[in-house]
Amino acid sequence: MTGVADPSTYRPRPGEIPVDPGVYRFLDSEGRVIYVGKAKSLRARLSSYFQDVAGLHPRTRRMVFTGARVEWTVVSTEVEALQLEYSWIKEFEPRFNVKYRDDKSYPYLAVTMGDTYPRAQVMRGKKKPGTRYFGPYTHAWAIRETLDLLLRVFPVRTCSNGVFRRAEQVGRPCLLGYIEKCSAPCVGRVSEEEHRDIAADFCDFMAGDTGRFVTRIEREMKEAAADLDFERAARLRDDLGALTTALERSAVVLPDATDADVFGLVGDELEAAVQVFHVRGGRIRGQRGWILERSQGLDDTDEALMEQLLGQVYGDGGEVVPREVLVSTAPRDVDTVAAWLTERRGAAVEVRVPQRGDKRALMETVTRNATQALSRHKVARAGDLTARSKSLEELQETLELDEAPLRIECYDVSHVQGTNVVASMVVFEDGLPRKSEYRRFIVRGDRLENGEAAQPGAPVHDAMAMAEVLRRRFRRHRQDPSGMNPAGVEEPEGAAYDLDRDVAPAAATVAPAAPSQAQGGSGRAAPVVAPGVDPRTGRPQRFAYAPQLVVVDGGRPQVEAAARVLDDMGVDGVAVVGLAKRLEEVWLPGEEFPVILPRTSEGLFLLQRLRDEAHRFAITFHRQRRSKAMTASELDGIPGLGPARRAALLAEFGSVKRIRAATTEEVQAVPGIGPALARSISDRLAGSAPAPAVDLLTGEVLDDTPPERGVQDGGTPAADDEGADPTGDDAVTEREETT
Repeated sequence: MTGVADPSTYRPRPGEIPVDPGVYRFLDSEGRVIYVGKAKSLRARLSSYFQDVAGLHPRTRRMVFTGARVEWTVVSTEVEALQLEYSWIKEFEPRFNVKYRDDKSYPYLAVTMGDTYPRAQVMRGKKKPGTRYFGPYTHAWAIRETLDLLLRVFPVRTCSNGVFRRAEQVGRPCLLGYIEKCSAPCVGRVSEEEHRDIAADFCDFMAGDTGRFVTRIEREMKEAAADLDFERAARLRDDLGALTTALERSAVVLPDATDADVFGLVGDELEAAVQVFHVRGGRIRGQRGWILERSQGLDDTDEALMEQLLGQVYGDGGEVVPREVLVSTAPRDVDTVAAWLTERRGAAVEVRVPQRGDKRALMETVTRNATQALSRHKVARAGDLTARSKSLEELQETLELDEAPLRIECYDVSHVQGTNVVASMVVFEDGLPRKSEYRRFIVRGDRLENGEAAQPGAPVHDAMAMAEVLRRRFRRHRQDPSGMNPAGVEEPEGAAYDLDRDVAPAAATVAPAAPSQAQGGSGRAAPVVAPGVDPRTGRPQRFAYAPQLVVVDGGRPQVEAAARVLDDMGVDGVAVVGLAKRLEEVWLPGEEFPVILPRTSEGLFLLQRLRDEAHRFAITFHRQRRSKAMTASELDGIPGLGPARRAALLAEFGSVKRIRAATTEEVQAVPGIGPALARSISDRLAGSAPAPAVDLLTGEVLDDTPPERGVQDGGTPAADDEGADPTGDDAVTEREETT
């Protein structure tokens, strides 16, 4: 829990702060960046936070009291400050900066111009280089309907790579090739250059250059009719109709064929909605929307919000900057924003509020859309927010916590009869999953629940595994030196932190030094390193913050093991509960009987979501490791023995059992196997020889020495000795994967 600091304890002296433009950031006592801002004069801006704290806006005052120190970076120009501010907000996601929640599922019409044969398709998510995007559209079906019409005129490829390769192999095009909605480059109907020209024309039409194509088709239709080629004239007439239909679906809103993005922003004291219309060639080519919360924002005026919005939209380079950017409210520093957009576009960009005419009418339409979007959002959000708040309040009351558990961690163990034992940690904050904080553990099984060393080869049970995982997790939270090695902890894909950089050693807070006046230098000669914070990035490191509540998947044994670990490590302020399956009982440490929550309890629903998410995450990881172990071979991991040499060995001997029985000279005789590698193979297999077979009736140890290759028991050469020994070991054996 972040404490409240006295601003006077970390207020920098005015003489230390440069008067240059720059970017500053407030950090809390745990080293988290809580606010990022920019200023034309760092001294004037930062001093304003500390001169009259009582007179600040309540949200600003809350931020100042939450902070524990302030840092800054000097830059050369205001445009550079704008760029750095956007990049820091994106990197650190400060809680007091306005958060734009964008619907990432907006579909685009994409043309992969970077491919040998460009393809038109519906795409979502992150934009890729070498691909031209048109949109976004509100529905994917709208893209497909438009594309189906335009394929008559621009028969660009739309098939997947697999379908394309299959058509190349069989020499026949797909159905679209037969009905002339694809130029069929797969079978050579058009060359690579001709198909690229078709794709380029399609992109030009979608970008708004529509007049020349309509004029060309009309001219060709008249010429065909004059030549009495009525069949071709009829096809061109249908093509013209398809283009006209497609154009009618995007009505002309700006008669002067302007390229512009039109942003409308409306809101109240708590939230705001933004809508943008992408106009190309005077026609609306796409629409997009955002919802933002500004209940904790500082610079939450409409002017500041518009400035931040333009930075988000154009900052990643995903959207093409048009010649005009029309806004309902001018950005706070419109000249700097215009200069920055001009730099990104490479040509002049005008940012302004339209005052009259068609552009003013279009702005009113965009603003009405934003008003409706905000209204719909509030109706949908009311139910969800109420349920989440109620669930946290119920848990606080039921578990007798001092405060609502805003951060909850849930742990689950997954294995099959003690093999491939893994565990998962999932994190919910404010009742919602925070997937970037999920972690996976490979359970070693070297410690008992009480922390004592386990016997080698002893089975690992759930309580033992749960204790080990919690011990490792909270050891890193407390920055114990023995917890610096992160082996056995895996990050989910896309996790924010590097495995090689665990929790940094704690550093004592030092007095602020005189800031460097070099352009682009930091405002601190030696940055303060807070516990659990990477000194290079300022981002929190793995396991840096303790939860208010730990949930374990299991009953009384798992809960007691977890509570014992926290007590032994001296971890205070963290409650522990367990959720048992079947009856959904909530177990508390030291209690003889469980707590039974009502089946309609929102708190129980939240615990079930946590438990089910931890189980899903753990069992997925367990299946991955089990599949990998089942396809492992005793030949894996031998230095110098790659797939080709391994295949040569198995082709020569037939099985790992026969390779083990062979002499070093026989192994060396295999092509590609040298003397040193042959000795390594023999030594490795000798050290992993299986136990001899035993007759279960008599107890007699059976002789499993393989016969000489190519000779049967009677000494007669075998008629067929190819492949693996049907009674011996397979070439692929199952083993435990070590970490």
